Amino acid sequence: MYSPSYNQLENRAELLEFMRDNGFPLLVTGTGGTLHASHLPSMVHERDNEIVLDMHMARSNPQWKEFFDDEVMVVFSGPHAYVSPAWHRSSGVPTWNYAVVHVYGMARLIEEQNRLAALVQRLTAVHEAGQAEPRTVDFPEDRMKLLLGMIVGIEIEISQIQGKFKLSQNRPVEDRAEVVRQLREGSACCGVSLADLMEAT
Repeated sequence: MYSPSYNQLENRAELLEFMRDNGFPLLVTGTGGTLHASHLPSMVHERDNEIVLDMHMARSNPQWKEFFDDEVMVVFSGPHAYVSPAWHRSSGVPTWNYAVVHVYGMARLIEEQNRLAALVQRLTAVHEAGQAEPRTVDFPEDRMKLLLGMIVGIEIEISQIQGKFKLSQNRPVEDRAEVVRQLREGSACCGVSLADLMEAT
């Protein structure tokens, strides 16, 4: 991914936090010269100081048959918005501010019932935590077996991670402050989140 040095994010803790906060990434594979992409729920964790990404997809999705232990790319997208040159006190051009993280690694299938069940239970627990009455994946054994048979789990041990936060870092301080103000007062769907990220970066 092209990224000038001032846009690069390399802090491991910040990268992990971003990936966890934007947990519906795009999985891209290209085995055999054909590109496939799926938007999938994910969960990031650390194991023996390695970053591991867990995902799952429908068994009817043909993409999982294309892995063959090849490297894959996963794209995490954060807040983004258009930035008008009118928001710059100094000379500027129309542009876009955004935050993304690309990760690369080997994809391996998880098809064993107990490991797949554990993966789904962990992901559900994370997303149910904020509910008034959190639910668990606690179905009768025969129904659980049927449901797990409809998905495949994916484990990716990340070998490379690239973070790009294009947040007007190359602009004067007063320009950045005005961009933040305009984002907060504007109608862009991610404007406030992007402004928060700009102020934190």
